Amino acid sequence: MTNAEDMKESYQATTFKLAGSGARNVGVLKEALQNVDGQLASDMYGSGEVIEKFEQKMARILGKEAAVFFPSGTMAQQIALRIWSDQRNSLPAAYHPLAHLEIHEQDGLKKIHGMEPVLLGEADRLMRFSDVEKLGNSVSSILIELPQRELGGELPDFAELEAISDYSKQNGIFLHLDGARLFEVLPYYGKTADQVCALFDSVYVSFYKGIGGVAGAILAGKAAFTEEAKLWKRRYGGDLISLYPYILAADYYLEKRLPKMAEYFEASKALAKQFNALQDVKTRPEVPVSNMFHVHVSRETDEMQAIFTAVQEKTDVGIVANLRDGTSAGSCQFELSLGDAIQDISREKLEEVFLELAQALRK
Repeated sequence: MTNAEDMKESYQATTFKLAGSGARNVGVLKEALQNVDGQLASDMYGSGEVIEKFEQKMARILGKEAAVFFPSGTMAQQIALRIWSDQRNSLPAAYHPLAHLEIHEQDGLKKIHGMEPVLLGEADRLMRFSDVEKLGNSVSSILIELPQRELGGELPDFAELEAISDYSKQNGIFLHLDGARLFEVLPYYGKTADQVCALFDSVYVSFYKGIGGVAGAILAGKAAFTEEAKLWKRRYGGDLISLYPYILAADYYLEKRLPKMAEYFEASKALAKQFNALQDVKTRPEVPVSNMFHVHVSRETDEMQAIFTAVQEKTDVGIVANLRDGTSAGSCQFELSLGDAIQDISREKLEEVFLELAQALRK
């Protein structure tokens, strides 16, 4: 096997993991449904108590008039930007060069809707108000991702978000929140979900990332917006005959994990501090602003795959399953998003992991 295969196999074999909230297996759904009444009627093509009650619940949490449950965030966000473009004479959307829509969706927005987005800012930094104020009223909408995943989960200051929101309103631009990990950033901002969402005209939230559900997303905004979104959902084939496994799991894990977001945040800061104490290792951000951060190592990928494999096998703690080459020669990196799993690892076990890493990196 290659070093990459060895490392992945060693990670999967470990009892403990630094990241996540446990294995993504059928048990995730079984736990969510264990106390659900088997006679509960399923939703049917977007209607029914099970979906409508959850949509109303999410609208309240996000402080919006209404919400629509989607099987995927990719579908939800493309539809949101299309709706805003239609309301602004087919003007394009604007977003960061490393937005999910730009690098992970096979040009869906361009191929399906013929929309060429405006890329705001530089790929190696967050979008800034100074980038936005150059737009005038040349775009229909601006998408902001909180946190910016490809930058290690960095976040703009809340005051900067407020400035962008004010500018957008003054120029008739709709502001959309890619809040796939919205709940994960609330402890840093010291805000409630509705306080953050008040800055935005539309909001998307994922239920399988930090929440840890099976799949699915919510799209929220004013009632007229969500009614239009429902039409597009049908056009996209998103109105499956029933979505209740996703909805019930989303609701269950939302209740289970929403109260823990501050714990995950504190754990991420403590863990990043331990990584930054290692030779040739630094995190981005240096001090995390959510439960997510990236680990950058100034060593060759092959070398680090061998090191991580050895440490994982010795300590029984999964650090990383997949390494990717870094942005500079002779470096590599990986992402960590903390959840329930980190709480299962004792302080002594973590100290053992970092002692082994420190010794290996000094050789």
